[in-house]
Amino acid sequence: YEAVVSTQSTGLMAEEGWTSIVGFGSLLSERSSRTTCPTLRNFRVAKVKGFRRVFGHAAPIFFERGIAKIETKEYSSLSTEECEGEELLVTIFQVPNTEMSDWYRREEEFRIQKVRPVLVDPNTGAQIEHPDWTPGESLICCRSTNEDFFQTVCRGSSEIFYERVGKYGLTHIWTDDILPCRIYLRHCVLAARKLGRCVEDNFLDHTYLSDRKTTVRDWIARNPTIMTEDYPAPILERYSG
Repeated sequence: YEAVVSTQSTGLMAEEGWTSIVGFGSLLSERSSRTTCPTLRNFRVAKVKGFRRVFGHAAPIFFERGIAKIETKEYSSLSTEECEGEELLVTIFQVPNTEMSDWYRREEEFRIQKVRPVLVDPNTGAQIEHPDWTPGESLICCRSTNEDFFQTVCRGSSEIFYERVGKYGLTHIWTDDILPCRIYLRHCVLAARKLGRCVEDNFLDHTYLSDRKTTVRDWIARNPTIMTEDYPAPILERYSG
């Protein structure tokens, strides 16, 4: 992983020893964020314009944890992609640069992009005037390509690719024919709900399945058991918002 970390992180670290990170899926949960970045600070709600969330990432970690439903292709996590006219309510937090290598390892399958979020009131979505802290230039995880995953993360090695994803029957990790991992989606909705009604509504209405048409609100309305299914206690504890 060291080669991946050094390639991704070049030029992206903030000054003064801290880097601002955007959370849009599981990192809407402060508890989830702290599992990777235990000493994060300034966990706030913010707005990022010109992006949407899309479930089009086949996540190997879901196979490792036994929560991927292979028969129904319900094993997608989230990424973001640029989309004019869209805007996301997200979390923003600072991570000490000494912990950034862990974050890059967690997010190595994504393309990392710089954005400038603005802090907002989580209940109204209105921009906060004269905040006591501003995030400045921040990092967000975006959709990458299968070629980049193979060349960068797998270092062009078919053996590494098989060990990372091929053994699960996957031929790509970026694809438009998969569905959200059910408990991961539930986790994200619950995390957004805990942040405020406006954040939850934004997640439901500005997060799309891989067809880029079906919103999460519509998907859950058609599949309400996503929010009520029972899981083993260790899984529920990890994915409870």
